[in-house]
Amino acid sequence: MNFELTEEQRMVQEQARRFAEQEILPNLEKEEANHEFVRERVKKMGELGFFGCCIPEEYGGNGMGFMESVLMTEQIACVSPSWRLPFNMQNIGPALTVYQFGTEEQKRKYIPGWVSGEKIGFFAITEPNAGSDVAGMRTTAREDGDSWVLTGQKMWITNAPIGDVGLVYAYTDKEKKYKGMTCFIVDIRNTPGIETREIETKLGLPCSPTGEIIFDEARIPKDAVLGQVGEGFKICMWMLNNTRLSCAAGALGVAGACLEHAIKYANERTQFGQPISRFQMIQSQIAEMVAEHEAAKLLVYQAAYLKDQGKPNQLQTSIAKYYASEVAVKAANEAMKIFGSYGFSLEYPIARFFRDVKSYQIVEGTSNIQKLIIAGIALGHQPNR
Repeated sequence: MNFELTEEQRMVQEQARRFAEQEILPNLEKEEANHEFVRERVKKMGELGFFGCCIPEEYGGNGMGFMESVLMTEQIACVSPSWRLPFNMQNIGPALTVYQFGTEEQKRKYIPGWVSGEKIGFFAITEPNAGSDVAGMRTTAREDGDSWVLTGQKMWITNAPIGDVGLVYAYTDKEKKYKGMTCFIVDIRNTPGIETREIETKLGLPCSPTGEIIFDEARIPKDAVLGQVGEGFKICMWMLNNTRLSCAAGALGVAGACLEHAIKYANERTQFGQPISRFQMIQSQIAEMVAEHEAAKLLVYQAAYLKDQGKPNQLQTSIAKYYASEVAVKAANEAMKIFGSYGFSLEYPIARFFRDVKSYQIVEGTSNIQKLIIAGIALGHQPNR
């Protein structure tokens, strides 16, 4: 097995690292304090090709694959978990899903805007009473002449307060259950009957706007359907199997950043007349963080490799997402303990990672959902797609 990155991949990785350090880090403390989302930064990321992976050049893509997207996502998350989100909202979520299921007209109309960062994307699945239970959603869409009429409420939607165009999942026939769900491409800024509200009371990710989307008899055109009517659940699961890899890459980035900061601090911090890195308890913590980070890296990269090869990967993707998320949370916790009181200070990055990292155990399918998928495939209850 070849574990070496190609020269191009190393260049992509380094470009993302420089961007994070030069474009995000200098203003991050101020932006987080004010919950600022910098729209121009999304455009700059688009110009650099961050959102073009897995998308052909004819739609604005760069022809690179999941591995390159993972490498970039990981490096951005090393500095800011908030700024990991655009990789999903612009590229791996809406753009890639429309490329897979959309008509030629839909591909040309929507994908370039997401890839370039000109249009802010999102995908709306979760509702007040439907999180892990996707089929429990209540949002509906009914046919009315040459339109569909959306009614319902989406909750905890990334980019809801500032998004332009994205994917919305709703029931077109509740009686058919899973087979009665449909995916729509919706312009939430230019459609009457749609209201968005920001959620300002969340624990972390302050530079990633989150909110509600309320549909009150919102009329959207017939050609807003992505794929076929009734294919929404299938499309949703296909999309989540991709976006959770991006989540795993973000968790990997946070785990790596916590490890890097912990090592640096342990070598600099002196207690009892010597650096704390000389104490076996600290060494034990660092050793576990190193081993778990390396294991998570192999799992995440393996899932990306399988996707790029077009091979079944649902099992490996869920393992990567589950394990990387758990490792990242533990790494942030251990780094906090190594830093002691300084880790508790907002002047150090560990507080940011400790706060933001919990999201990885929740989004794109909770850790419990990933375990259900892993067990289901391992036990032969479902195939590895």
